[in-house]
Amino acid sequence: MKPTLVFLIVSLCLMAIFPQTIEAKPLVAARNAVLLNQSNGEVLYAKSANDPQLIASITKIMTAILAIESGKMEETVTISHQASYTEGSSIYLQEGEKIKLKDLVYGLMLRSGNDAATAIAEFVGGSVEGFAFLMNEKAAWLGMTDSHFDNPHGLDSDTHYSTAYDMATLTRHAMNNDEFVAITGAKSYHSEQRTYAWGNKNKLLTSYYPYTIGGKTGYTKAAGRTLVSIAEKEGVMLIAVTLNDPNDWQDHIRLFDWGFKQYDHASTVANEKKVVKQNQKENSLISTVITFFNKLIGVI
Repeated sequence: MKPTLVFLIVSLCLMAIFPQTIEAKPLVAARNAVLLNQSNGEVLYAKSANDPQLIASITKIMTAILAIESGKMEETVTISHQASYTEGSSIYLQEGEKIKLKDLVYGLMLRSGNDAATAIAEFVGGSVEGFAFLMNEKAAWLGMTDSHFDNPHGLDSDTHYSTAYDMATLTRHAMNNDEFVAITGAKSYHSEQRTYAWGNKNKLLTSYYPYTIGGKTGYTKAAGRTLVSIAEKEGVMLIAVTLNDPNDWQDHIRLFDWGFKQYDHASTVANEKKVVKQNQKENSLISTVITFFNKLIGVI
């Protein structure tokens, strides 16, 4: 029998024993999207992932990690007039109020406080402009080549933008910091300066998807809904980013479910290959033993 025919028969037999199903990539409503493996940076899914867009409040991931890496989280910040009157979402800081930088970062990430973002920028960078300089330095260091930051909160600006891939790169870096992991994964936080706790706006984390361990929401009229989320299942951690996505909660769930299946499938295939290899070794050993005994019988 020809070797190619033998190979074909064996392949068909293996396919019958170990059928493999290939699932189509998920469809998402986002203008831009990416799904990234935290451990090695592998891109599992991309949709216009390198196109610069407005990003709204997912900007605050950069603000948070710079604040954490400043080493000043336990220091006290005095709230300025500018910070207390920052437009948009707020944790209702009052001019002259004194509050720890750590509390501001929790308010930034859980409640998306623009006032907290401005206060952080002024404290860590000396001013909003000085902090924007630090943001761009950090982006360059991380290789975020299609990003530029003008402010710490993400309010719309023609020169404030990023990409789905760059934001996944930033998040991957941030998730290597234990304090960031704790903050982004907190469902609520109670500052000593408040009589009530702040609840996290990230519904994937609080109720929609049990494998979610963090992320950041965002929205402006011009940017649309933006979302970064991180999920972990059976030792695999994935980062999903969508920009301008009217169906972001469901799209992230769809991306994560699909992504985790890819690793489940890869693990199954690897185990099947191990079984086949082991069987081949056993069959080879049996064949060797039979040959030996045949020769022995022939000698006798």
